[in-house]
Amino acid sequence: MSRAEAAGRAEAVPATGRAEAVPAAGRRPRTTAGFLALFGNELHLTFRRMRTKVLLGILAVLPVLIGVVVKLNTDGPHEGGGGPSFIAQTTQNGLFLVFTALAVALPVFLPMTVGVVAGDAVAGEAATGTLRYLLVAPAGRTRLLAAKFTAGLVFCLAATAAVAVAALATGAALFPLGEVTLISGDTIGLADALLRAVLVAGVVAASLAGLVAIGLFVSTLTGSGIAAMAATVGLVITVQILDAFPQLDAIRPFLFTHYWLSFSDLLREPMYWDGVLKDLGLQAAYVAVFGSAAWSRFTSRDISA
Repeated sequence: MSRAEAAGRAEAVPATGRAEAVPAAGRRPRTTAGFLALFGNELHLTFRRMRTKVLLGILAVLPVLIGVVVKLNTDGPHEGGGGPSFIAQTTQNGLFLVFTALAVALPVFLPMTVGVVAGDAVAGEAATGTLRYLLVAPAGRTRLLAAKFTAGLVFCLAATAAVAVAALATGAALFPLGEVTLISGDTIGLADALLRAVLVAGVVAASLAGLVAIGLFVSTLTGSGIAAMAATVGLVITVQILDAFPQLDAIRPFLFTHYWLSFSDLLREPMYWDGVLKDLGLQAAYVAVFGSAAWSRFTSRDISA
């Protein structure tokens, strides 16, 4: 983003809800309209980048590739071979491609894309010199950071939706749709199964909230967007490697990736919520800790340095 565009963003914030002058006492006006304008600017900045569009495109292609591979394997000479339960169910009902694609994307592809966006949120603008222009407007650092975090959550929803929608379309095109046999052996109607697919996608998106907070914190530590993105993605990979060692059972439940695949418990009848609630609670804890750390760092940081 050019400096002229950054100046335009800075001017746009007060013009939509804070056109009045800054009070003499130095307190900045705080209105809902002002925050929404700032949030809208962050969404526009995030989703108009070519990098973001490419990442979402890659996520959308992933279910197509999985569906084609499963279809070819089913029609080929190795039909009936073993495989993960989600993939085996996909051949019977295309809706299961949604769950298969999310299970494949969540450990690697989704966190990598979210890590890139979250890591670049502050550091990227600091590197290009546009962050100073944003702070010229009476927006306040706290609200700017909150807007960036909220935009990161929206990107989590968009990324998860890209996988789920592409998987549903591909599954409907390649496999039959109908009543769904859950992994518990119970059968539910297609409408109920679609509702569960939406619920699962929502849980997957929420599972990435802790990573957004971590990436935002890392982004406040450096003025290099590339370094922040690499550090965030590298941290995800490292944590998942640690989570794979049974010898680390004492700390594994506290790793933010540990309960990511607990959404499979929602494909039972009745649904098991224990793992999902642990996952959401752990994400909330990471948001609180790393969100506070990001706020502390960002509000005390010398942006002009």
